[in-house]
Amino acid sequence: MAELQKLPGIGPKSAQRLAFYLLGSSQKEVEELITALRQAKENLHYCSVCFNITDIDPCKICSDPSREEGLLCVVAEPKDLVAIERSSAYRGKYHVLGGVISPLDGIEPESLRIRELLARLSKNSIKEVILAISPTTEGEATSLYLTKLIKPLGVKLTRIAYGLPMGADMDYADPSTLSKSLEGRTLIFGGDKT
Repeated sequence: MAELQKLPGIGPKSAQRLAFYLLGSSQKEVEELITALRQAKENLHYCSVCFNITDIDPCKICSDPSREEGLLCVVAEPKDLVAIERSSAYRGKYHVLGGVISPLDGIEPESLRIRELLARLSKNSIKEVILAISPTTEGEATSLYLTKLIKPLGVKLTRIAYGLPMGADMDYADPSTLSKSLEGRTLIFGGDKT
């Protein structure tokens, strides 16, 4: 159980449930799980272009000619890329930083793939960079740091809007979320469109 607890999001009770599940599984099921884990470890790596996790290089997104070349979405982790892809709302390319700046955790800007991002911006025809980094303290620090580096390059820089999730009750929203919701509001109709 101690090894299972090392997995992210797995506490003592979850580890115990998983251990009992594995003990109740057939030898064949356990072997299939071991094989799948071994194959994932051996075959998955980071894309040499965007740093997403992939089994081919470059990854399917970077290789897809139908993706918009001039649009680059910067995310902290591969899981953020997956979340955006699930929405089917974005058809550009990505750049995965590999985390966010967090001096308390020993993560400095040099620890991230910022140098690679700047290299992509200098040699590619990127027209817009979208920062899609979570609005945590560390995420905001990372966005601010990137803004300072990208602004002099003359590339259009935007960030995703933050606010209330669909179906949320405003009574439960914190003031910061409500503030971001108001800042990121969109025009429904009327008024000046400029």
